[in-house]
Amino acid sequence: QGQLVESGGGLVQPGGSLRLSCAASGSIFEVNDMRWYRQAPGKQRELVATITSGGTTNYADSVKGRFTISRDNAKNTVYLQMNNLKPEDTAVYYCNIDKLRVVWTWKYDVWGLGTQVTVSS
Repeated sequence: QGQLVESGGGLVQPGGSLRLSCAASGSIFEVNDMRWYRQAPGKQRELVATITSGGTTNYADSVKGRFTISRDNAKNTVYLQMNNLKPEDTAVYYCNIDKLRVVWTWKYDVWGLGTQVTVSS
């Protein structure tokens, strides 16, 4: 209950596109802000994009104009559409929800296991 499962990663050539998905499982009644992070080898985890419960979005400067975050509240799912991918986008991508309610129980700072995105020719 309240686990996050990412999908959609893979190998893509520079300039290509991928769409990541992250679904929260179980009897989810409320979901607050949803985020995508990424971590490249040897680097710290960085925030890529945020979408609030009200639909406001924010992006890291490095992905603005190329990535789009969206959410489907009926499916408790967050998406990350990634276009014009660059080799420097190569990383493990993680979704995060700062708080969600499973029936009557709140869970905080929930993370998925990550999905690998590799951009290479």
